Amino acid sequence: MMQQAWTWSRRHLFATPFNMLLTALALWLVMMTVPFMLDWALFSARFSADSAAECRDAAGACWAFIAEKHRLILFGTYPYDEQWRPLLACLILIGVVVCSCLRRFWGPRLLLIWGPGLLASAVLMWGGVAGLPYVDNSRWGGLPVTLMLSIFGIVFAFPLGVLLALGRRSRMPAVRALSVVYIELIRGVPLISLLFMASVMLPLFLPAGVTIDKLLRAQIAIILFAAAYIAEVVRGGLQAVPRGQYEGADALGLGYWRQMRLVILPQAFKTVIPPLVGIFISLFKDTSLVVVIGIFDLTLAAKAALADAAWRGFGVEAYVFIAAIYFVFCYAMSRYSRHLERELDTGRRIDP
Repeated sequence: MMQQAWTWSRRHLFATPFNMLLTALALWLVMMTVPFMLDWALFSARFSADSAAECRDAAGACWAFIAEKHRLILFGTYPYDEQWRPLLACLILIGVVVCSCLRRFWGPRLLLIWGPGLLASAVLMWGGVAGLPYVDNSRWGGLPVTLMLSIFGIVFAFPLGVLLALGRRSRMPAVRALSVVYIELIRGVPLISLLFMASVMLPLFLPAGVTIDKLLRAQIAIILFAAAYIAEVVRGGLQAVPRGQYEGADALGLGYWRQMRLVILPQAFKTVIPPLVGIFISLFKDTSLVVVIGIFDLTLAAKAALADAAWRGFGVEAYVFIAAIYFVFCYAMSRYSRHLERELDTGRRIDP
């Protein structure tokens, strides 16, 4: 074991003088920062306090602020006595996503999971049935909004992106031109501009008396934005599929859509798993931009918690808390990506 560790270290950390220098600098940086961070976050921190004044006397972090405000950060202004509903809705959404990641659920049966799961989440969040009080979505906030924007954004943007990628490679000039215009136009503007358009400009073009909910408008903007980036990644995967695969599918007499579904797209998806997951991770983090149009996501919920005059001055703790939430979800997606690459890779070995 020790021999393997030394061999690995010599190969990756001390192979050249430059690597040795980088290793020494990294060790110095760790020795300078880690003890300070541990002391601030654990050893000198206050985990309970009756008031903010007790925390201000501490030399480290005030996690008592998180204990006091965690429900506001996680669930926003959702009615306090009903906050078990968004908690259960989040668990259902996470459970549906986990089931979608397990290969034994891949196929038509997945619809039997998504349908009831989304319906149950909607009933829990809105209420108005089964004795649950109705809660308008203007009261929603925190983690449920972040999860819904990201999950629905990925679920609906992915098939749209695949269709756009196929359209960009289509032999029909009109379809190809429309796909190119859409992809280049959307990729040429930042997400925040689309959110402003959806929030401010779109209502001006609607007929009198017709309104679209602000949360729905933000969701549509996120879907349209992510689809353009997914389209380019999938197009790269399609171009990586050897020409012989297309010719083989033609020789089998398969029609265009059966070729894509059974032969070409599975190989293209396997090739582009890392960039696709990178887009999904970016989309999950970019949902925080909805704060600029007044939607109560995790970031705005943390800002609202800091507005309490009795607990001001603990912004670092608040943002470390939501950063940890983002990290957990993003790291889980990254690890699943690596697992899926190894499981589907049949042609080459990927070093850990």
